[in-house]
Parts: sequence; C-alpha cells; structure tokens
Amino acid sequence: MFKRLIAPALAALLAVTAPVLAQSAPPTAEERARIESMIRDYLLKNPEILQEALVELEKRQAQAEDRARAAAFAANRDALYRSPNQVVLGNPQGDVTLVEFFDYNCGFCKRALPETMELLRSDSRLRIVLKDFPVLGQGSVEAAQVAVALKMQIAPPKYLEFHQKLLGGRGQANGARALEVAREVGADMTRLQRDMQSPQVQQTLAENMRLAEMLRINGTPTYVVGDEVVVGAVGLEKLRENLARARTACAAQPNMC
Repeated sequence: MFKRLIAPALAALLAVTAPVLAQSAPPTAEERARIESMIRDYLLKNPEILQEALVELEKRQAQAEDRARAAAFAANRDALYRSPNQVVLGNPQGDVTLVEFFDYNCGFCKRALPETMELLRSDSRLRIVLKDFPVLGQGSVEAAQVAVALKMQIAPPKYLEFHQKLLGGRGQANGARALEVAREVGADMTRLQRDMQSPQVQQTLAENMRLAEMLRINGTPTYVVGDEVVVGAVGLEKLRENLARARTACAAQPNMC
C-alpha cells in the first residue's frame, strides 16, 4: 500500500519543496537521485507523512484552480453573462443571473428542469441564461444546432416552450426530434434550415465550449451564479442559496452579474 503511494508522494514533496530548491543551484542528476533515495527511505520509515504531503499538494492544486477560475471569470464576464448569442429567460434587467450549461440528452438536466421553471415563476428579479453544452454525443450536437438557430427567429417565450418540450420530452434528443419540436412551436422551417448552416450557430457553440473549458466545466447541468460554479442537479434550495449570495455580491459590484 505504502509503496504504491511513494511515486505520488515524491511528486508532492518535490512540488512543495520546489521553491526552496529553486533558490540554490539546480542539483545534478546524481544529486537528485540521492535526494529522491533519501526521501524514499524517509517515507518508508515515516509513512504518516505521505498523507500530509498529498493533502498539501491537493490544497495547492485547488488554490491554483481557484486562481485560474477567477482569472477566467474576469476575462470572460461579458461572454458569460451578456453574449449576443445566448438565450435569456426571465427578467432581462434582473438583478442577478443564473447561467446554465446543459445538454438536451442529460438526464440530470431533465430532472432539474422543473426547478428552473419554479425559479422563473417565483423570482421576478431573476435573469436566466441558457448555454447549450452538447457533450453527450452527436444527437446532442444536432439538437443544440437546431436550438441555437431557432433562437435567431423566435422570442424568448416561444423559445422557452421549445426548450421545455425538447428537454422535458422522453427519448433521445437529436436533430430530427429538435426540428419536430421547432415545427410544433411555430418556427419558420425554411429559415431554420438555412440558419442552422450559418457561422453564428457554430460560433455560439464554440463560444460555449470555450467558456466551459476556461471555467473547468466538464459536465451537465452546471450553473454559474455570480462567481460561483455549481456542479450538478443540486436542488431548488441550494440554487436559491447561491442566488441569495450572488444578489448580495452583485449589489456591491453590479458589473459582476
């Protein structure tokens, strides 16, 4: 057990001690091998330090990720909250924004849909931004292409009807099913087919993918509220708690939301 942990522990200790080593001349290959051998022997005699080193490494990695995410928020706030390509539901002038990255084939997104609708119904000051994030296969990509193109021709209330029918429906979402739902909500199908081939559709999906990568988002549903990333279908009360915190922060810094 301990021997299997030696390699990551060595990496952890070297990462922790790197700033100290950097202040002196770089060790030769022979010196480095001797240092690693000494560390290995010490760890075998004092295995409890393995956990301490790994905990410290995880802490530093988490801090680095937090710094990277904070920088991503600062650099991409407009694209995240105010992109001309996004769908905005609820109050366009709301005092707080909930951004949702979703996939039309995501079972957890389907489960969370009633919670989103309840937030829209009960919170007149809420602004919701939908970001298509099709990560569950080709059917999801096709459905997202239809959805993005549809946004170019219909008003938010009709788009919400489409969104509820497609995300809340049974079975696999794909291009054919998305087009069927678009027809049901009264889309101009000729224009829709044309707009699906437009650069704007590809640019919108590429923008969403880039934002997700920058914010370390790799699953759906994922919400962004203020400067917090909330992963998973966490439930209505948890989202309300996040929104309450964001409202306080946004009141002090309106441009952050």
